[in-house]
Amino acid sequence: MEGPQSARKHIPVLATESIAQLQIRSDSVCIDCTLGEGGHSRLILEQLGPNGRLIAIDRDAEARASATAYLREVKTEASWEVVAGTFGKLAEICRERDIVAADVIFADIGISSRQVDEAERGFSYLQDGPLDMRMNRSGTNADERTAETLVNELGERELADIIRRYGEERYAASIARRIVTERRQKRIRGTLQLLEIIRSAVPAAECRKGNPARRTFQALRIAVNRELQELEDLLDAVPELLADRGRCGIISYHSLEDRLIKQRMRAWQKPCTCPSDFPVCVCGLLPLGKVVSGSGIEPSAAEVKRNPRARSARLRVFERIVGDA
Repeated sequence: MEGPQSARKHIPVLATESIAQLQIRSDSVCIDCTLGEGGHSRLILEQLGPNGRLIAIDRDAEARASATAYLREVKTEASWEVVAGTFGKLAEICRERDIVAADVIFADIGISSRQVDEAERGFSYLQDGPLDMRMNRSGTNADERTAETLVNELGERELADIIRRYGEERYAASIARRIVTERRQKRIRGTLQLLEIIRSAVPAAECRKGNPARRTFQALRIAVNRELQELEDLLDAVPELLADRGRCGIISYHSLEDRLIKQRMRAWQKPCTCPSDFPVCVCGLLPLGKVVSGSGIEPSAAEVKRNPRARSARLRVFERIVGDA
C-alpha cells in the first residue's frame, strides 16, 4: 500500500475551478463522494472553520488509508470523517450521520492515477497485470466480479453489448467474437493478453490511430464497478440532500457520464413536462435550481500540459434554490 507521499504527488483535476464554483463557506457541510487520493477533499477541508464538516467517501481501502494520512496534515478545527462506501450510497451514508442537507456535494468520478499506475489492479493496458479492475477488492465487502470473470464467463452477445454500450466501441462484435474464440483455447487472465486479442480483432488502420484496447478496457471497468448505476443513484439522491443555495459539482471523463449528468441537471432546472404550446404549466413540476456551469468547465491548456490525464475532464455544477428558481 502506498503511503502519504503518494497522495502528495496526486494532482486533483480542475482544482481551482472546482473550489471556486462550489462556493464553500467556513461553516459548510461538505460531502466529497470520491475521496480518491484526497486532493479535492484536502482543498475543501482547508476552506472550513470550526463549524464546518467534511464527509469523504471511497470504496477503495488503499485510497482511504493514503488519503486519510494526507488529510491529517491539514491544520483545521473542522470535523471530518473518511467513510468506506460508494457514491451511489450517498443517501444512506447521510442518513446514518443525520445529515439532512449538505451545502456542497462533489464528485470526481474518474479513475485515480494510483489505480491506473498499479499494474496489479489491472486497469491499464500499458503494463501487464491480472484482469481485476475492481475498485473495491479488500475486506469482507470486496466486490467479487472481476474483469477476468466477465471476459471468460459472459456469453458473446452480452460481452459485445457491454463493450458497445459502455465503451462506445464500433468493433464490439468482432472483439467479443475473438475473445470467445481465444478463451476456448486458454483462459484470459492478463491485461496484455487481452490487449493482443483486441489488436487481432480490429483493422490494422484502427491500431495506428491509437491503442485499440482503450474503449474495451473502459467498458469492462464500468461494468465491473457498476459505475453508471452508481452515478444514477448519486444523481437520484442529490436534489433531496442539497441545502438551499447548496451546490453540486461533478467531474466526468467520458461522454456516457457527462451526457447523464448534463441531462439530469437540465431536468432539475426545467422539470416541466407540459407540451410547449401550453400557455401555463399544469404538471406542477417546479424548478429545483439552476445550472451554473453553462456547457461545462474544461481544464485549461496549461493544466492539460501539466497533467495530460485531465484532458477529457468536464465539470458541471448545479445550484439548489428552494422556492422560485
